[in-house]
Amino acid sequence: EVQLVESGGGLVQAGGSLRLSCAASGLPFDDYAMGWFRQAPGKERESVSCISSNDGSTYYLDSVQGRFTISSDNAKNTVYLQMNSLKPEDTAVYHCALEWGPCNDDGHFNLDYDTDYWGKGTLVTVSS
Repeated sequence: EVQLVESGGGLVQAGGSLRLSCAASGLPFDDYAMGWFRQAPGKERESVSCISSNDGSTYYLDSVQGRFTISSDNAKNTVYLQMNSLKPEDTAVYHCALEWGPCNDDGHFNLDYDTDYWGKGTLVTVSS
């Protein structure tokens, strides 16, 4: 059974940094896209960042480009999201997600209940 365990998150002042981690276990394949989407109250879900396990290609939401960095440790099936220069508008619940195959061209996660996986989420709060 595939499981995703998220860690990190918390409360930080604007301009601060946080790092999120997501460890996957029970993976039957080693070709996958893994990353993060976020959901803020009253806002649409956004795919924040994605990294492909096969070639390390990455995707970033425009609003986080240059501030967030996604990285992976394939040996540990773990993905990290380093978030710098955080802004109040980054406040959201961040969910780790995993889908088979590479990241989609636009980096979004399909979140298909039958084939994809995502975690319960970790809250990131950025105070002004």
